[in-house]
Amino acid sequence: MEASQNVALLTVNKLTKLFGQFAACNGIDLEIQPGEIHALLGENGAGKSTLVKMLFGVLAPTSGQIVWKGQPVRISSPGEARKTGIGMVFQHFSLFEALTVAENIALSLDPGISLARIAEEAATLSRNYGLPLDPHAHVADLSVGERQRIEIVRALLQNPSLIILDEPTSVLTPQEADRLFETLAKLKAEGRSVLYISHRLEEVQRICDRATVLRHGKVTGACDPRQETPASLARMMVGAEVESVKRISDIPSGGVQLEAVNLSVPARTPFAVSLKDVNLRVKAGEILAIAGVAGNGQGELFDALSGEYPVGDNNAVRIREKPVGRLGISGRRLLGAGFVPEERHGHAAVTSMPLSDNLVLARHKSDRKAFISGPLRLIRHAAVKAATKRICEAMDVRKSGEDPAAGSLSGGNLQKFIVGRELDRQPAVLIVNQPTWGVDAGAASRIRQALVDLARSGSAVLVISQDLDEIFEVATEIAVISEGRLSKPYPAGELSMEKIGLLMGGMHETKSAPEAAHAH
Repeated sequence: MEASQNVALLTVNKLTKLFGQFAACNGIDLEIQPGEIHALLGENGAGKSTLVKMLFGVLAPTSGQIVWKGQPVRISSPGEARKTGIGMVFQHFSLFEALTVAENIALSLDPGISLARIAEEAATLSRNYGLPLDPHAHVADLSVGERQRIEIVRALLQNPSLIILDEPTSVLTPQEADRLFETLAKLKAEGRSVLYISHRLEEVQRICDRATVLRHGKVTGACDPRQETPASLARMMVGAEVESVKRISDIPSGGVQLEAVNLSVPARTPFAVSLKDVNLRVKAGEILAIAGVAGNGQGELFDALSGEYPVGDNNAVRIREKPVGRLGISGRRLLGAGFVPEERHGHAAVTSMPLSDNLVLARHKSDRKAFISGPLRLIRHAAVKAATKRICEAMDVRKSGEDPAAGSLSGGNLQKFIVGRELDRQPAVLIVNQPTWGVDAGAASRIRQALVDLARSGSAVLVISQDLDEIFEVATEIAVISEGRLSKPYPAGELSMEKIGLLMGGMHETKSAPEAAHAH
């Protein structure tokens, strides 16, 4: 049955998903029309991911109904979803780097289609939608933006009527995001629909026809986002005003607290990025933000600065004027440094362990005396519990019990705890990689304000982020990393989105770069 103007493409009636007694989705109603770009908004833990996983057949609903083109359907697997006419592009890509573009696409299509035909159809479709791809290129050689094109083209080759996009611009330059929006306009003109999940409210205003807002697993409202402001949309999501970040102003900087001098690190794997003569300095009271598209050496830079992978030249990294290139993480923590890695699960936190144990894991070398009086078996005494409680209160970490497992928290709440764990030590130097990745507006505002306040107190802060709005919100200086090379820093007030986007895309700096920045 084809959808008509009088029949919704997708209708969700009272859809509920229980995990034990907890209702991740509680009686959700949703309707998507043909040719509509529909935003799904909500805080971390609001139920967005659970809802789209039910629509795509990854999770089975506990109760409720999904209606497709006027007919009730059961979607028991992603394969069933694709046959129904639903495609999905996840935030984290599922691509094999050693394979070509065409080979990756073939993995989700019928096995009877030849690779040559897949390559031809992918090339044609990618051109038609303004998403140019070389089907014979190896994924390992492609940028993150190009990899996302593969996922979108792979979904489009299955001729879906509805495409679900989860945070699609989080890894894109501004120019790549503009190209994506043009593609979405073409899909809409063809009568296809898009369910668009994003924490970037300016994007939602720009491209979406309607928005449905979830909070605590329930629908709390729907609106035309073009008639709203980012502030009003955020208020609908969190149920209260989201405070804007109070910037650093007229605070004199102090001495250099973090420095990299001609830092070069060879690639550790065939698909990693090598760092090439990276130079940076962060003074007390400053926030240096490093922008860049994912996969350009951000992780390698964090590893080198944090001591996760010490470097051969001891003088290549200096913390508080002391050479630390060959020191590990604990040695750098003892000098007053704190670190927040990009990956929450398994890297910044052990998800199966309670929050108090995760606190001790980050401190047992550098702050043991604060927590231990006697044998190591007494490590979880009152001081640990008190510190855990203090951090949760300071960062508004919402949790199910006094000391739950880290993995039981939503992504945003776990991120607030991890950042708070480092801030609680009042580090002289803090290095943070993607501080608000996948975090809702309220949590992001709290984390960013905490970083600004730390710098205001006299610490040096280095923020690695792909979110340009975030960078402009917190930074005193901005540099851009591309293919393992770091640009010189610019005062935040002298850069535009366009200039940063060009640098992120690999534009080589010239002598006139400052003038180019001023020109915008």
